[in-house]
Amino acid sequence: MTRNERSAGFIAYHVAPSGGIEYLTLNYGRHWDFPKGHVESGEDDLAAAIRELREETGLTDPRVVPGFRHEIVYYFRDRRKGLIRKTVVFFLAEMSGRDVALSHEHVGFEFLPFEQALKRVTYPTAKAVLKAAHEHLSPAGSAHAAAGAAAGPTD
Repeated sequence: MTRNERSAGFIAYHVAPSGGIEYLTLNYGRHWDFPKGHVESGEDDLAAAIRELREETGLTDPRVVPGFRHEIVYYFRDRRKGLIRKTVVFFLAEMSGRDVALSHEHVGFEFLPFEQALKRVTYPTAKAVLKAAHEHLSPAGSAHAAAGAAAGPTD
């Protein structure tokens, strides 16, 4: 019998001083992925994603990008629970800072430009969700760069 599990997380990014977008990747030891975790009883997907982001990275107040919700499904075998069908819902959020305080679950993190982040994340499903997030941001990424250039120095 297959057991179902549900998790939620974020593709979190920040806009670098150069205007480029850098994505947060987390090192779980054997693999690199994005902040995510189980949806707890009474939580909706977004609440779970916000809680997991805070617990795993210390980052709070994500600015959720409207219109992005990407779901992935995969199977894995747990020694105790048997075959598990895992559904993970990802949201996209801009972070104002890069001050990450890792949880005990992780051994490292990096904010990376798209191409480097794509090479860094381990799983094909993580690569697919990152591509979808990057495509969703493409017009916004240009707007961020233009806004930064237009603002210029302040007196």
